[in-house]
Formats: sequence, structure tokens, C-alpha cells
Amino acid sequence: MENKYSRRDFIQTLMAGVLMFPVENQTTSNGLIPLRPLGKTGEKVSMIGFGGWDLGFIDEKLAIRMIHQGVDAGITFIDNAWEYHNGRSEEVVGKAVAMGRMRDKVFLMSKVCARDYQGAKRHLEDGLRRLKTDRIDLVMLHSIQYDGDGERVSDPENGAVKALVEARKEGKLKYIGFSGHRDPEIHLEMLNMPVEWDSMLLPLNIMDAHYNSFQKKVLPILLDRQIAPLGMKSLVGRFNRITERINVSAELCRWYVMSLPVSTLVCGWQNINQMQLCIDIARDFKPLTSSKIEELLDLSETPGSDGASEYYKDGNRGYGCSYHAGILREQQG
Repeated sequence: MENKYSRRDFIQTLMAGVLMFPVENQTTSNGLIPLRPLGKTGEKVSMIGFGGWDLGFIDEKLAIRMIHQGVDAGITFIDNAWEYHNGRSEEVVGKAVAMGRMRDKVFLMSKVCARDYQGAKRHLEDGLRRLKTDRIDLVMLHSIQYDGDGERVSDPENGAVKALVEARKEGKLKYIGFSGHRDPEIHLEMLNMPVEWDSMLLPLNIMDAHYNSFQKKVLPILLDRQIAPLGMKSLVGRFNRITERINVSAELCRWYVMSLPVSTLVCGWQNINQMQLCIDIARDFKPLTSSKIEELLDLSETPGSDGASEYYKDGNRGYGCSYHAGILREQQG
């Protein structure tokens, strides 16, 4: 009985959050992808966005073509990070945006990997140069998920947060956030820091609901504080690990996260067909019903309860920011 009520309360919380993004209030024009509010910032972003890692992995000409077609379809949000393919992802996006003269049409997000003040400043300057812009709309601390990360970034004299706050005052960025995918408790610790966070990038999928869940522990707090939740890992990895374990399509996995109260879902696309599939879902989007969410949670409960699919939650596997992980290895000898 306790589990049943817990499930019911969880779904009620999700559905209440979805009401923040009613279909009739999602901005549409000429068949473009709906826009959603970015927390309390006053900005609006497309409900799906480009994942930067994949844009640096595929052929450059294809990536640029996809960005141009995606923006024409109404995708305004583009994710990135300083470390992605040694800066290639930021460079590809910079070229695409400059070639298409679309800087005013897109909302650029990137992430700095360094935890210290000087390192974060350097990563931010690298990002501005690579992205060919004088302002990045949202800058996040990347992969906050290692022991001591909170203390490192919040050091008042030498922490990365100080660098981002200064850069915001200088007009080099507009909003500040952080990402991570290992442990919800680390996110909760970061939320308790004396920082006015604007956004957070966190893993959300039908498996997450059953193991060390970001949906249950973190998402309600973000909604309460009007900190914009950005979803990632809707397929639990680039090879759709969900369908390896249960009979649920990639489309439905994406649809589930789009039905959550998130500002955007960051998706990794490596060809135009993958991108177009998500564009089609977003254009005609209607949130899943509570009964359909219940059905998906029933299907995923047993296979998701051990956390095996969500490999990034395993601290022993070292999955995360390669830059920071390398520094820690050096420190540990």
C-alpha cells in the first residue's frame, strides 16, 4: 500500500508541474516547435534542444546543416561544453551560427569544466572565442558530481562560481547553472549554496523514477524555486539503453520527458532523421496522460530498480567530465 500511494503522489506531483506548461500557452507560430519558459528568467526556449556532444562527433558539414534546418524548424536551444571533443563542438556551433547569421535566433548554453576561479575564466573565454560570440546565454558548471565539488566551486576566493558571477556582471553571460548526473544528493547540496541558480541540467527518463531518482528528489524543488529544469539522457545514453531492457520505443521515451515540467529536453542527434523525429513529436505535442505515465512506470519498475541501465549513476565507473576526472587522478597520484 505504501508503494502505491508513493507512486500516486509522484504522478500527481509531475502532473501538477506539467500544468506550468499548458499546451495552449506554448508559443507556436507557422508550425514551429513550441517554446517554454526558462524558469524565472523571463526567457523562452524550444522544448527540445541540440545536444552539443553529438554535434562535435559527427561530420562538420552535416552538423552545420542540421543546426540550420533545426533552427528553421524552431529549435532555439543549443547545448555545449568546453570539453566536448577538445573544443570541436563549440567551434562547430560557432561556425554554424555565424554562417547562418542566427545569433539572435538561438539560445546558447555551454559549460565550464574547471572548479577553480582562473580555470573557469579560461574555459569561459575559450567558449566565447569558439562560439564566435561576446555573450553566452547560459553557462553551467559541468558534471558537478565528484566528492568535494561543492566546496571547490563555492570557494569565495578561488571558486568557479566567483568567475561566473563576475562574467555575468561584465555581460559575458546572462544566466548561471550547473549539470550533473550521478547523485541527486549532490544536486541538493548545490541548491543549498548561497548562489542564485537560474537553471539545472539533470537526467530524466522512465528508469530514473525507480532508482536514486532525480525526478523525485530534485525536480519538485526546482519547480518550487522556479529554477529552470533542463532534461537530458531521456534514452539513458546514446544507444537507447531503455529499449534494451523493455519494449518501449525511443519516441515514447522522448515523449515521456517532454511531458515532464522541463524547460527543454536536450537531445543527442547524429543524423537528420533522428532530429526530424523529435521535431515531429514536438510540433504536435500533447502531454502524456497520468494513466499512460502510470503504464510506463509499471513497465520500467523492475528493470529500473537496480540502476544498472543508468550507468552514469555508478561512481565506480568514472563517467563524467574527463577534464575534471583527469585532475583528480593527478591529485591522487
